[in-house]
Amino acid sequence: MRRLLGPHFTMKLCVSLIVLGILLHDVSSMIHSMKYFYTGSSNVPNFPEFVAVGLVDDVQMFYYDSNTKKAEPKQDWMNKVTEDDPQYWEKQRRGLLGTQLIFKGNIDILKQRMNQTGGAHIYQEMYGCEWDSDTNRLTGYRQYGYDGEDFIAFDLETKTWIAPRQEAFISKLKLDQDEAERAYIKNYHTRICPEWLQKYVSYGKDTLMRTELPTISLLQKSSSSPVTCHASGFYPNRAMLFWTKDGHELYEGVDPGEILPNHDGTFQKSVELDVSSIPSGDWGRYHCVFQLSGVKEDVLTKLDKAMIRTNEKSNTPLIIIAAVVGLCVAVVAVLGFVLYRRRAAKRPPSPVSDPEVEEELNPKS
Repeated sequence: MRRLLGPHFTMKLCVSLIVLGILLHDVSSMIHSMKYFYTGSSNVPNFPEFVAVGLVDDVQMFYYDSNTKKAEPKQDWMNKVTEDDPQYWEKQRRGLLGTQLIFKGNIDILKQRMNQTGGAHIYQEMYGCEWDSDTNRLTGYRQYGYDGEDFIAFDLETKTWIAPRQEAFISKLKLDQDEAERAYIKNYHTRICPEWLQKYVSYGKDTLMRTELPTISLLQKSSSSPVTCHASGFYPNRAMLFWTKDGHELYEGVDPGEILPNHDGTFQKSVELDVSSIPSGDWGRYHCVFQLSGVKEDVLTKLDKAMIRTNEKSNTPLIIIAAVVGLCVAVVAVLGFVLYRRRAAKRPPSPVSDPEVEEELNPKS
């Protein structure tokens, strides 16, 4: 059972939010994605009771929370949506107010079902779709979680609900009986979601379809430590970074890192190479290779001792410092970036307020 968010928050919460939203795709194809993360919380200090975040190609473009009760764009290009529908943001606000109440009610129901009387609790929904512009292939997903564990998910192939834990089985039985709702969800993920995704991509194409090459640095804690190749400032996040020897990719003695966001909307990634057994005369045979979707030529950086930045006195590798700083700034800027899993409304006109599944977690007697 996949962990999404534990009951203890602070830094674990921030890291989960960031890592969950960062997806690495094949650099040979252009894959666009739209994701929505909804979170309802109970007794979580300094955190709104409800938060909704929307992303296109892992760029936050929409935000709402229960404190402000406002749905607002997070990218300038999202203002174009009102050219077709001047009431777009007001519709989203009204729809999300309803969703906020549903989330609050569902947390109360789940607390009863789990025999919980107090403490901090989080109820999440994540849904969205991906579209491969080269192959026109579409994929979609809709999942719910409670207190850091998967609760229930919709299977688009079978149009049925999957309950990975016993407490969700009541919900599965009720939701599987609603044929009209299941048909709507299938239609949303295969038709409505891709249509909105393509519309948003067209609005933000100058930003979303740009390419930016990174700055490449070679870092080493000490002369006996692995050499880290660190690429920072690239866009999009569909990128690969690896070491080669004589032009052939290395798999042994290599430790690749995750793609992480920078505060300015670009990304960073690192990959370590164990150089302890490499003769100094052979270092020139090794290269760090960076590949970016949409860019034909690779960026090669030779393993050269003269190019390595090191900090012999520090006990913290430079790459860890860079990653932590970039991570924390991104968390503050985006706030609930990517953990949220959203719950149920009824037939709104856009993806942000699309019909939530009226799960009615407690069956009526």
